[in-house]
Amino acid sequence: MAANTKTSRKVARYAVPVAVAGVAAATVAMVPAFANAGGPDLPKVTAQQLIEKVAASDVEQLSGTAKISTDLGLPKIASGLLGGGGVAGGSANPEDKVAQLANGTHTFRVAADGEDRQRLTFLDGKDEYSLIHNGNDVWGYDSKSNEVFHGKASPADKAGKGEGKEHKTGDRLTASPQKLAEEILAAAGPTTDVSVGETAQVAGRDAYQLVLKPKQAGSTVGSVQIAVDAKNGVPLRVQLLSAQGGKPIVDAGFTKVDFAKPAADTFAFTPPKGAKVTEGADGHGKGGKDGAFKALESFPGLDGLAGGPGGKGDVKVLGEGWATIARIDSGAGKSLKDLENDKNAPKEAKQFLDSLGDKVNGKFGEGRVLSTRLFNVLVTDDGKVYAGAVTKDSLVKAADANK
Repeated sequence: MAANTKTSRKVARYAVPVAVAGVAAATVAMVPAFANAGGPDLPKVTAQQLIEKVAASDVEQLSGTAKISTDLGLPKIASGLLGGGGVAGGSANPEDKVAQLANGTHTFRVAADGEDRQRLTFLDGKDEYSLIHNGNDVWGYDSKSNEVFHGKASPADKAGKGEGKEHKTGDRLTASPQKLAEEILAAAGPTTDVSVGETAQVAGRDAYQLVLKPKQAGSTVGSVQIAVDAKNGVPLRVQLLSAQGGKPIVDAGFTKVDFAKPAADTFAFTPPKGAKVTEGADGHGKGGKDGAFKALESFPGLDGLAGGPGGKGDVKVLGEGWATIARIDSGAGKSLKDLENDKNAPKEAKQFLDSLGDKVNGKFGEGRVLSTRLFNVLVTDDGKVYAGAVTKDSLVKAADANK
């Protein structure tokens, strides 16, 4: 039977647990934590052939154990805000768990049976947090707090299913593996170098490694490496390497994987007796400016920098590719100097400013930089924010050019 390429792309997302992050998110120089020295001896392939192999994969079922490690090099106070401990505890809403995955190491079990059933269970000692998608229902369960989140799958979660049935084979030639490979390479664009790296073993399986490297100067990213199962084309691991080398930024991949169909009861869930159940709104978060500024506005004394809950938050994208920078005009009611000189400002706010790092200046005026190993953020004294996976110098140049 011909591979359903739409489903294959969705299953690839399930197989790469960074997405739960996205991280993407996921979004996470590093020593390949699951790769054997030397790697297996596999037939040579080109980058396009490897992308075609991923696109052609018809794997719909899998289960296993995976690990995600993230080291952004955050200042101590910012790291503390993200938690740095286990995922279990507190609200069961999946959106409230994302930030915790941006710091430290987390182990979890994963299972998938097509586009309608997936389960992720994060292990935290004797406690755990589970995220279950079963048909129209999405459940989040935190065993430590005994809280349950229940929502309905968004239209985007179901998009692949309908589209796949509406097209006949002849109508779907543009979605062939070859065409998908061209689209992926085109999406990488002239700012990315795509190649095949050394072979590896991930979770006991032979794998090729697809390597994406920025061609542009100024990016904090050294490369992204995607380990692809040599037999079935499923991505087994994603690694984000720093341009500066050193410890891993993000390393997410399977430590154990099985491509047999999971048992049906793997995706069944009934709220435990006595659990607090919260019903979520359809479509989950609303996004937009309010979400982007939520963390800053809620931090003691910093709501003025974000312009308050009703601030403008106008966003402009500068540059392209790996050198993209977001410029945010917060419409702030206060400047950095106002906060620094405010004797009544909470100590937490001043501690946060101290964690931002050195002061910088240029044609734009003065500001301070929050530096991590992946993202850098420049906050100018007049309330503008420049952010991106670029160096501090790149942010200063962007601020000078857009003063």
